[in-house]
Amino acid sequence: MSAIETLSPALLERLPAAVQTPAYHRAALAAGMAHLGVGAFHRCHQAEYTDDLLSLHFDRWGVIGINIRPPSLTETLGRQSGLYTRLIRENSHIEARVIGSILEVVDSQASAAPALAVLSSPDIELVTMTVTEKGYCHIPSSGELDLSHPDIIHDLANPEAPRSVPGLLAQALELRRATHGRPLTLLSCDNIPTNGVILETAVRTFAERRGNGLADWIAGHTTFPSAMVDRIAPAVTQDDLDSVEQWFGYRDAAVAVGEPFRQWVIERKFAGRVPRWDLVGATFVDDVTPFEHLKMRVLNGAQTTLATLGVLAGLEHTSDAIADPLLAAFIKRMLVEETLPTLTPVPGMEPLAYVEQSLSRLRNTAIRHRNHQIATDGSQKIVQRLLNPIRDRLRQGESIALLSIPVAGWMAYLIQASEKFGKRWPVSDPYAGKVAAIADATGRDAKALVAGILAIDTIFDPGLAANETFRKAVTSALDGLLSDDPMATVRRNLKQADTTRLKRPARSA
Repeated sequence: MSAIETLSPALLERLPAAVQTPAYHRAALAAGMAHLGVGAFHRCHQAEYTDDLLSLHFDRWGVIGINIRPPSLTETLGRQSGLYTRLIRENSHIEARVIGSILEVVDSQASAAPALAVLSSPDIELVTMTVTEKGYCHIPSSGELDLSHPDIIHDLANPEAPRSVPGLLAQALELRRATHGRPLTLLSCDNIPTNGVILETAVRTFAERRGNGLADWIAGHTTFPSAMVDRIAPAVTQDDLDSVEQWFGYRDAAVAVGEPFRQWVIERKFAGRVPRWDLVGATFVDDVTPFEHLKMRVLNGAQTTLATLGVLAGLEHTSDAIADPLLAAFIKRMLVEETLPTLTPVPGMEPLAYVEQSLSRLRNTAIRHRNHQIATDGSQKIVQRLLNPIRDRLRQGESIALLSIPVAGWMAYLIQASEKFGKRWPVSDPYAGKVAAIADATGRDAKALVAGILAIDTIFDPGLAANETFRKAVTSALDGLLSDDPMATVRRNLKQADTTRLKRPARSA
């Protein structure tokens, strides 16, 4: 190639041999499903599984991608007819592949109409989504729809012009009921335990508020399977975009970067036809829960812990944080000693081996996952990753000396973004303003800070918030993490865990 060209269908056959291209006749592919939220994770995960399936068993499972939140995709993925390069990076290893399963992208930020036209089409039999935790407009502590959410209030008053995901899906289902009545599977692929239950609760609660029998129709024509998804896919940087041009000689404005590992566990709960992703590495099961808990509490718990403690330690990436000997020792002991005992067995999975595999993945220096990015929306994540295992430990009468540290770390991360603490860094979290107001009113008093934050009952279940062991552990940890030497607290709690372990009476076999 002489001049630098942009990725397009016409360019596919002229790409260098080092770039893998779709192994099927893409022009013959028809759309059978849609995806909400066409970000880096979808392009590294569900779209790749679908591409694998189309190569193995060609069928009408092309994807129409829909974005209802920024960024716009029309000028990037849209201009490339849905084609993009998926880079797999592991330390010095690089693998490039063009994914062809996305046929079209629809930007629907300004109006819901384009998204509704796709979602209500009789050709669409399944909708997957990655809309982030806050996209469900739910209350993290209970999983219920947040009826006080501004977008939900708007959508109930204006159901035909929805802004929220629950409102959009309810209106799409209303249109399907009114036009052709075909069933639909709505498959959440977000990092939320029982994500199918939360999505169903949100959509059906919204439909019940709308009335006119829609909720009953949804109950008979729509399913909401839960799923566990796993692949680390950081935000794409300009260096990633430039590297494709440098290495392979073409431009791609929609590059996605991921690690080699991937996993997808899907509940068998479908309203109609479903892609046979199980033929290309996904797992269909009757109960996703054990897989969810293992991944959420081990891998994601480690990510959240390393992200906030990493920022407090002045480290930029997860790989930097886990390369720190103190944080590496802390995270491994937290997972092995306090997290693993809260888990139920997972078929085919050895817990200690899973911990080692997870930590090895986080050490991948080629995945430049910024700690601030992982810490985004932490209030939506800590319930399942940290608070639920803490609740289980307290019920067991066991120590939370280590698990209490990342809870205090999340608090310290948001507190130090407040005016009172000099706005040390910008944060993105739905509760950042509330925590900042508590910090501005309270100052450096750790006990008062913890009392104020634990009173946010949409995050902290009142029973847990009132637990004296939990309050004392988090208060002590927060006091230290707000000091000039936050890592001293990590060292202290490791020693405290040693003492607790030595004092614990031996259990009979």
